[in-house]
Amino acid sequence: MKLRSLVPFVSGLVALAALSNAHAATWRPLFNGKDLSGWRVINGSAPYAVLDGAIVGTTVAGSPNSFLAHEETFGDFVLEFEVMQDVAPTNSGVQFRSISSPDVMDGRVHGYQCEIDPSARGWTGGIYDEARRGWLYPLSLNDRARTLYQYGRWNHFRIEAIGSSIRTWVNGVAVSHVIDDVTPSGLIALQVHSVRGPEEAGRRISWRNIRIQTSDLTPAPVEDLFIRNMIPNHLSDAEKAQGWSLLWDGRTTDGWRGAHRTDFPELGWKIENGELVVLESGGGEAKHGGDIVTAAPYSKFEFQVDFRLTPGANSGIKYFVTEEINPGGGSAFGLEYQLLDDAQHPDAKEGAAGNRTLASLYDLIPSRKITSGLGLQPRIGQWQHARLVVHADDVEHWLNGIRVVEYQRRSPALAAMIARSKYHDLRGFGLAEEGRILLQDHGNEVRFRSIKVRPLP
Repeated sequence: MKLRSLVPFVSGLVALAALSNAHAATWRPLFNGKDLSGWRVINGSAPYAVLDGAIVGTTVAGSPNSFLAHEETFGDFVLEFEVMQDVAPTNSGVQFRSISSPDVMDGRVHGYQCEIDPSARGWTGGIYDEARRGWLYPLSLNDRARTLYQYGRWNHFRIEAIGSSIRTWVNGVAVSHVIDDVTPSGLIALQVHSVRGPEEAGRRISWRNIRIQTSDLTPAPVEDLFIRNMIPNHLSDAEKAQGWSLLWDGRTTDGWRGAHRTDFPELGWKIENGELVVLESGGGEAKHGGDIVTAAPYSKFEFQVDFRLTPGANSGIKYFVTEEINPGGGSAFGLEYQLLDDAQHPDAKEGAAGNRTLASLYDLIPSRKITSGLGLQPRIGQWQHARLVVHADDVEHWLNGIRVVEYQRRSPALAAMIARSKYHDLRGFGLAEEGRILLQDHGNEVRFRSIKVRPLP
């Protein structure tokens, strides 16, 4: 093992001791170390056996994902276990608050999964919604955790599910934090993933020291990592502690006004079911409400929003918006995170090298395309997640938990791109010290919710 990979592992053991000893008297074993009493195989046909005090699952060709489920269901809990793979790496995971019912998907196991990923991607400890929404917390959101899992040795895992807060640790280091309330309780199950063919059969995943706490639970201190909150227009205490605030309350127009005006547009927008909606107008002036901007300007900040595009829709999120550039009205100018149905809107083929496609820095820098991953790939008609990270001049665009654009605002490279763009004659474009955040009315129906911001140092 390289020294630099050993350092976080050893420091994690110190944190692990503190976490595990906090409630040592309340732990209950879920596995007796001798046989599979209290467990049952559901779905696939991969075999599970007890060997040297561990549950060992083995991959088989021709089987879908297999699960060894505990006979009890659990709501709030802290779960700890150890995992090792030593006969070729293979994807796996541990289900929790999951469901297997003959009335739903023919009994297919679905729900939260703590990922075990020994591949080069290294997303072990990420949270995946098995057979449902896909990735809730990919480790692109916590890159430093990608090297924690060590193939060929025992690794310690911790899952904390208390109320709507779901968190994971690997070898004592915090990995994921999701806020979600879709499934408040369910089964715990050990996954043996399907394999591509006979050449991948016979690979083993071993679990041991499986124990749980279900009473007198005290959440661990909140770590400084990104929190993915899936509850619409909700701000958790952990997010508040990190400095996040809601930019929209889900009910009123407070905090927003029309661009180039002092009030909120009378037309073109509506509030419905906790969603801020741009109405379809086809660009017609009679129904066109125009863009809206935040009441306050921002300089160093992090911003996030859920958005849902209708087929063929065009919109955008602009930042560092300075209405003084075009005081006569019309569209307010600013750097733009493009919102677009790339497949159906013709603007995707305009510009250069795809720099007008979804999540691009509009007309300047194309976004990297997300080509795989349930919950990660863009999906028109479903909710997606946009995020901006702005450290003054260092800027990042994120889409569904994946960083797809990064650039420096005052760099010669960006200046050269601006000189070749539609903004070439706008003096000082994108260089303001601070500016407002804008949601664009481009005449197509687009829905927004969970609009949040926090200042950055």
